[in-house]
Amino acid sequence: MAQGRVAPERSIRVKAFYQVLPYVQSLARRQRMTALLDHLEIKPGTRVLDLGGSHAIWAHVPVPLDITILSLPGEQKIQEQIYGKTDSIHTFHYVYGDACNAHQFPDRSFDLVFSNSVIEHVGPCERQEKFAREVTRLGNSYWVQTPSAWFPIEAHTGMPFYWFYPEWLRSWLFRRWQKKLPTWWTDLVLEISVLSRKRMAELFPNAQIRTESLFGLTKSYVAIEKITPAANVTRDWRDLAVGQFGNNCRFRHSLSHPHDTWTTFPSQ
Repeated sequence: MAQGRVAPERSIRVKAFYQVLPYVQSLARRQRMTALLDHLEIKPGTRVLDLGGSHAIWAHVPVPLDITILSLPGEQKIQEQIYGKTDSIHTFHYVYGDACNAHQFPDRSFDLVFSNSVIEHVGPCERQEKFAREVTRLGNSYWVQTPSAWFPIEAHTGMPFYWFYPEWLRSWLFRRWQKKLPTWWTDLVLEISVLSRKRMAELFPNAQIRTESLFGLTKSYVAIEKITPAANVTRDWRDLAVGQFGNNCRFRHSLSHPHDTWTTFPSQ
């Protein structure tokens, strides 16, 4: 594991958090992928598009799948440094691109579009809406997960109930982190726009919004839908105007991110 990249060495608190994180991640992922198999018809050879993910989470799925991972250039090398590269029952294809504009794929190219802790990283509300449209355009079914602000320990910083701090306090903490922690880590934290359950329902109005729990506490929200052929006829997400969902991005940093890029590191 690439500890210098995963755990900033100059912060004992963050380093300790990232040492514990893999064990919690593994438990949450096993539960998540078991639920995925229970809710959707996952058969051998199912064509999956994983937006911004890595091969690691699919180790918890015992059914051999045909998985395309869409990510930024260089992202897969980082993921391999973190999780290692192991043999798999799945077939993986790696494609570079933007999950908010996956123009290289035609409509309904995949049986399943999957996203694990990515949508909160894509940028402001308009980018979230573009991401949601691409998800529903590309798959015959989809599973989109995002961490909840209500889980006691924030999934990236390790701070307790971080999203409920006043903006001035989050800004003060962030300025301190910028002085002593790596740029990759502070950029990761600054880009996050955590989504509420209501926001997920706005972005995916036809989906079932499922609440994931860990240790009896709300951990994440998941938008799940299996799109029927009839639904395909009545819905064309390309015609939706950006911004029609309103502006319900409740939990935001008071500082704006200097780069409007799509970054996904690490997956939770």
